[in-house]
Amino acid sequence: MIEIDQVHKSFGDLEVIKGVDLTVAKGEVVSIIGGSGSGKSTLLMCINGLEPIQRGSIRVDGIEVHAKGTDLNRLRRKIGIVFQQWNAFPHLTVLENVMLAPRKVLGLGRAEAEEIALKQLAHVGLSDKLKVFPSKLSGGQQQRMAIARALAMSPDYMLFDEATSALDPQLVGEVLDTIRLLAEEGMTMLLVTHEIRFARDVSDRVAFFRNGLVHEIGPPAQVINAPQRPETAEFLKSVR
Repeated sequence: MIEIDQVHKSFGDLEVIKGVDLTVAKGEVVSIIGGSGSGKSTLLMCINGLEPIQRGSIRVDGIEVHAKGTDLNRLRRKIGIVFQQWNAFPHLTVLENVMLAPRKVLGLGRAEAEEIALKQLAHVGLSDKLKVFPSKLSGGQQQRMAIARALAMSPDYMLFDEATSALDPQLVGEVLDTIRLLAEEGMTMLLVTHEIRFARDVSDRVAFFRNGLVHEIGPPAQVINAPQRPETAEFLKSVR
């Protein structure tokens, strides 16, 4: 599981995360909603060790992410992350992009890496785009390729940082369908999303972030349909 205990994170004098407590159990899908600047995306970066924290602790399967002796490269093999921007290598084909990490990080041979890449590209519905370069894909296809790239490392956890926010509205659905499939298959996921209806449908719990804190958390039916805090209700009105 992912265990976040009283985490504080600052950029200079600006404290972005102000004592967050959150646990994500194996097989659970937790969506994080909230306004810009509330600390949602920063928390994902801290979980993956991409940003240091000032206080508190983050443990993944009992491993302290920010301890001095932690091998972050090894730990990150457990934690796939998909950002708003897909950051593909433009000179590599779709297949080569997905094969790269298994070859370079896991040290797999070409044949084994290709087998994994083919499986994950089929998983996200891109079997017909293997020899295509990223510039020839739609935004939704590029984001699905990014998901396949993360899955190729066989992670135990997936973090999604507003994976649809850079997409045209007509492309959002295909990416959400891919994430929904992963949820149905039992992947443990932490989603930062503005897609409120999707969060309600796919999540086991929803957390509303406000001013660097978990302001309200609970089942989607409670947090989204019948929020207990007036700030949560006000936010939901603004995004519906």
